[in-house]
Amino acid sequence: MRPDASASGAGGNVWAALREMPHHQRLRLAGYAGFLLLITLLFVRPLVQLMSHAAQTDLHSHILLVPLIVAYLLYLRRDQSFEEYASSITGTVVLGAFGAASLAAGIGWREDLSLNDGLAIMAFAFSCFAAGGGFLFLGSKWMAARAFPFGFLIFLVPLPDAAVDWLEKASMLASAEAAAMYFGLVGTPLVRTGVIFELPGIVLQVAQECSGIRSSWVLFITSLLASHLFLKTRWRMIVLVLFVIPLGVLRNGFRILVIGLLCVHIGPHMADSVIHHRGGPLFFLLSLIPLTLLLWWFRRQEKRLKPPA
Repeated sequence: MRPDASASGAGGNVWAALREMPHHQRLRLAGYAGFLLLITLLFVRPLVQLMSHAAQTDLHSHILLVPLIVAYLLYLRRDQSFEEYASSITGTVVLGAFGAASLAAGIGWREDLSLNDGLAIMAFAFSCFAAGGGFLFLGSKWMAARAFPFGFLIFLVPLPDAAVDWLEKASMLASAEAAAMYFGLVGTPLVRTGVIFELPGIVLQVAQECSGIRSSWVLFITSLLASHLFLKTRWRMIVLVLFVIPLGVLRNGFRILVIGLLCVHIGPHMADSVIHHRGGPLFFLLSLIPLTLLLWWFRRQEKRLKPPA
């Protein structure tokens, strides 16, 4: 079986460029790799706890994929990896100060914080140190070309408990509004009191746990990645990401509508059905359809506006 020529060619180009680099440049690159290894070892305990926490928490399960995504995004910039390196003191000091302050806060407030918030502080400190090392060893130009991958490290940080609580309440109220609109459109009789819906034969309450925040958060991260990888114009990137906000609300409202209609037309037992407790991934996939269509339309516009070579 013949190996892929493009893959082997890319690897060969990387190693050839490494061999052709001046000795002091290779030392800087090796120094940064050693620095990343060192801070990973220093943070190994909170990082292992973070991965265990992410594996057990639906809201933060995406954290397991963040290192792989960052590594892939940096790999896409491999052709820009060998420009002249020079230390940037400003970037190093600023990010180092943020990392040190976060580390001190995490140690000083350890007993007053939940596990989630403590891990959030430690993950933020680790991300700051990792980016600060890039400024120290490789410089501001190298970091500027890779701003998005290093910025994506922020998704290693779990959402703080207070932020989760606020987002869940906001999403709950917005989803209730969307569901009420849907019930009106389909003509289902409804008496509403806040987030409580009195439907024929059943009373439903839109609970905070049903806010759909996990799907919306993953959808937001997906839109960021898609805009970075496939779009070129800044305003289209912003529109694609902001589109996730109403899309998440409408998706969750539609889920409430479906559950309500099943309870009305099949039976109240559908409130405890699989589609209620395990239907999140299905509705998430449905929400990807309009997001993908908008991305496709924006890509098509950009290709039309691209000047001929």
